[in-house]
Amino acid sequence: MYTVLVCDDEKDIVSALKIYLTSDGYNVLEAFNGKEALDILERNDVHLILMDIMMPETDGLTALIKLREKYNTPVIFTTAKSEDNDIILGLNLGADDYITKPFNPVELLARVRSQLRRYTKLGGGNFDNSSLCVGGIIINDNAKSVTVDNKEVNLTPKEYEILKLFVKNPGKVFSPTDIYRHIWKDEPYGADATVAVHIRHLREKIEINPNQPRYVKVVWGQGYKIDEDLR
Repeated sequence: MYTVLVCDDEKDIVSALKIYLTSDGYNVLEAFNGKEALDILERNDVHLILMDIMMPETDGLTALIKLREKYNTPVIFTTAKSEDNDIILGLNLGADDYITKPFNPVELLARVRSQLRRYTKLGGGNFDNSSLCVGGIIINDNAKSVTVDNKEVNLTPKEYEILKLFVKNPGKVFSPTDIYRHIWKDEPYGADATVAVHIRHLREKIEINPNQPRYVKVVWGQGYKIDEDLR
């Protein structure tokens, strides 16, 4: 589970952000000024920070400068529309993104997922280098675990191996025969039907709408693939 640190001097905003994030499966830590945020970072593994700019004691910009001396954790600034100059300064100082108040929860969660995908893909934090990522899919091959948009999904061993084959080779088309030989390591008798059943079950677990898949696509007359340009 990813841990997100929310830092804002307005407790109502912290509470609202915590509701959005926990409902999407994140663990949330709370801070109410930059100093508290820095103290929490010293004691906890944090994968992303949502931080206000204007705060008492230690503001967001000052906190950003200090945390960038030690951490590469993604930082998304939460700002008022009137703080354009501070936003530009924050991005120049090392912030990764920003979102303006009042928040659209859908946009907020999309930005959080995007930064976490980029962070894990680049090997940030304490994530194992065995992690494979495409779009919202993250495979930890050591733990044999799969998350889709930060939600864990339970796959059978064969479904897991099929998905890993696609994710390791984004954009490459695999015929049912190719898939059968890779996964079952046997002669592909009845490969089309066997693979089709497993693909259907896999889609039911990783796709929002299995009939209109975002991830596992059919290339008619050739086989299956995962697009390489998923974001």
